[in-house]
Amino acid sequence: MVKSSLSTSLHIMTLLAMFPEKWISSKIMAESIHINSVLVRQELRKLKEAELIQSKEGKNGGVKLIKNASEILLADVFKAIKKDDHVFEIRSETPDKTCKVGKKINTKLNSLYQEIDNAILLKLEETTLETFKNSF
Repeated sequence: MVKSSLSTSLHIMTLLAMFPEKWISSKIMAESIHINSVLVRQELRKLKEAELIQSKEGKNGGVKLIKNASEILLADVFKAIKKDDHVFEIRSETPDKTCKVGKKINTKLNSLYQEIDNAILLKLEETTLETFKNSF
């Protein structure tokens, strides 16, 4: 489930876009977002895995964008943090298979949630990180 992960990742990516030449630490990001730096590092791993950011260790280390903000769509960030999850979560408990609703609910919800995910993705494909950054 995406929950606040997209908000956190977009905050991180916008900070990086604001200062493209600087290596920004997870501590600075955490202070800006007002969350624990462990949560920031969790999102950074996803963004790095998606090849949206690069990192450098050490005293002068931190994180930077791999490419220009004008080449990154908000949809790229969404895909990086979403993976196989839906925006909404299907309950993990197995519904009653003898119930008319219970035996089909997860299939129906999965289909509905996929449509919602696709609609969000289409909307996010309209905006680059550069455009989003410039709105501040």
